[in-house]
Amino acid sequence: MLGSTHGTLTTDSRRARIIACGEQRPGAAVHGRTADVDDLDVSGRPLTADVPDLDRFFRPRSVAVVGASDTEGRPNTGITRQLLTWAERVGARVHPVHPTRPAVFGVPCAARVADLPEPVDLAVLLVADPLPLIAELADAKARFAVAFASGFAETGAAGAVAQAELAAAVRDSGLRLLGPNTNLNAFERFRDDLQGPAIALITQSGHQGRPVFALQELGVRLSHWAPTGNEADLETADFISYFAGRPEVGAIACYMEGLKDGRSFLLAADRAARRRVPVVAVKVGRTQAGARTAASHTGKLTGADDVVDAAMRQYGVIRVDGLDELQDTAALLARARPPRADGVVVYSISGGTGAHVADLAAGAGLRLPELSAGRQAELHQWIPEYLSVANPVDNGGHPVGDERGRKIIDAILADPEVGVLICPITGPFPPLSDRLVRDLVDAAETTDKLVCVVWGSPVGTEPAYREVLLGSSRVATFRTVGNCLTAVRAYLDHHRFVHAYRSPFDEAPRSPSPSFRKARALLRPGQQLSEHAAKQLLRAYGIRVPREQLVSSAAGAVRAAAQVGYPVVMKASGTRIAHKTELGLVRIGLTSASQVRDAYRELTDTARYEDVSLDGVLVCQMVERGVEMVVGVTHDDLFGPTVTVGLGGVLVEVLRDTAVRVPPFGEEQARDMLGDLRGRALLDGVRGRPPADVDALVEVVLRVQRMALELGGELAELDINPLMVLPQGQGAVALDALAVCR
Repeated sequence: MLGSTHGTLTTDSRRARIIACGEQRPGAAVHGRTADVDDLDVSGRPLTADVPDLDRFFRPRSVAVVGASDTEGRPNTGITRQLLTWAERVGARVHPVHPTRPAVFGVPCAARVADLPEPVDLAVLLVADPLPLIAELADAKARFAVAFASGFAETGAAGAVAQAELAAAVRDSGLRLLGPNTNLNAFERFRDDLQGPAIALITQSGHQGRPVFALQELGVRLSHWAPTGNEADLETADFISYFAGRPEVGAIACYMEGLKDGRSFLLAADRAARRRVPVVAVKVGRTQAGARTAASHTGKLTGADDVVDAAMRQYGVIRVDGLDELQDTAALLARARPPRADGVVVYSISGGTGAHVADLAAGAGLRLPELSAGRQAELHQWIPEYLSVANPVDNGGHPVGDERGRKIIDAILADPEVGVLICPITGPFPPLSDRLVRDLVDAAETTDKLVCVVWGSPVGTEPAYREVLLGSSRVATFRTVGNCLTAVRAYLDHHRFVHAYRSPFDEAPRSPSPSFRKARALLRPGQQLSEHAAKQLLRAYGIRVPREQLVSSAAGAVRAAAQVGYPVVMKASGTRIAHKTELGLVRIGLTSASQVRDAYRELTDTARYEDVSLDGVLVCQMVERGVEMVVGVTHDDLFGPTVTVGLGGVLVEVLRDTAVRVPPFGEEQARDMLGDLRGRALLDGVRGRPPADVDALVEVVLRVQRMALELGGELAELDINPLMVLPQGQGAVALDALAVCR
């Protein structure tokens, strides 16, 4: 797609040298280790997840409890008691550490960390200030530590300074730290009598993980809980990377208040996607708009949460809003087998219930195929003819009370179009509901298709629910229709995603393109480029711009117009002009020398009146008959350079119809961006207009992405608006551009 000007998207990294800020370097520090050039992209950022070996954190052989106590009524006493119980369960030796106690709970005490009888895998720090202990633990060859102490970044600026000091000490020590401001969730008692794939849980707030942890009481297995706290060292991404490689983990559930490092998160999500391990996440902050004072349109079009949301979707992370959705979606994804088909059928004993749920399912984006005439005829053997069995299937109630009920379920599941059966039971009505539930559970044991039951009773103590449904590891049971549909949609979307997933990091460029040095020479640190200079930047990356000349006199404008070819557009050009139309600094459709001379005088007079400094006036080829789009680059504080595409023109900030992605990404993701737009149909041709050249638009997006990757450290913003996408086969032309250097 990108052609010779742009270079190839993949280069032999064994001979590549990473160029960062103009310097060649063979490697860079990545999470405390040295990365080879094979691990880095063109901007010097890592391409593979750094996966910490956390086996000895969760299953240590020896544990030191620093600040241990057995004095009743003291907080450290309860924690020490719980740690002793937990250590016994996991088979770890416990070494209490206290300067004045000979023993704690009958276990001999070491006075100092240096006096420990053996190197420990895990040190639990029950002290107000963990910083002085870090060097001691490093000298004692401890591998992991947990700091419960609060009063760090969560308290404000002074606490953030203290946390930075702690993080620096940990980096220098080689020790890995969980916390500070964490809790005991990692040392909970997990049920060991449950079978099947498990959920691994990651939370920044321990309390928010309680609903997922409680799934064990409903028969859902949990294997780990990582309460990351303030993430001075170990972070959510570390645990995602680790859990994605654990054979017992069927899904990872996360509650995140913030992300420590966007790149690390994406690498971890990429590792999970490669291994087909679903990641389900609640990420707070949907309503917090990004605080930007961008000069470009692009910078104003996305808030910080828009970028987080796009990044998650890009790597298959399933974002949900509530903790109830988190637990239900994670439980389904952990336990359900891959779908055989994506068709969903709704089966109920009530036509009203079936119609309501089917309507909600279609609104949730699920496909409800109409069952074939032959399948409907088969179902009418047991269901009265006057009832609809096309989908939803209404059995009228009575057939579920005898042998017909199981035959109906088996017939539905036998349909090749059906991958998921959803049966809403609005309330208990023994004995019919008991028989229906038993038939559903028995059928689920004999099929590889997903059977979901929505138990709508507000009581939840009925034996049909507590014993039969929750006793089944094959039926997915929900209490609300909404959560059921959210989980089923996530289940189908996840398997579609991982089936087609190709890691963007595999195709990320390792070395600069031929355009890089030429483009970099055009940048002016800390300055905004004029339109003319910004277009030269685009030309360097092979992006087409109109024929144009920069002139400094009316006579020069007339000569330029003759060379460019009438009709022409004239614009004031300067480094401080962001939106020329609003200032009256654009003239279009000029067809004669006299119009060009008049326009030159008007533009320069207006610039003087507006106190705008000019470097000249642009005389440009006039390009018409296309779809106006915007393509741009902005810098996100979390993820770095991001690429935006959307409907452009003067109403871009009113329409706000955009899609955003985080580089690197390939052609498929670029096309998916267009599919995210509400106005996507404009590119297909509407009201007699011809289809636009979508291939050319995609190529521009990919070239802009390459620019973002190579110049991201020095290019704060890029805004191509409008990018005129011409009719199919005619390309795309950047009519205006704005660039701001860092």
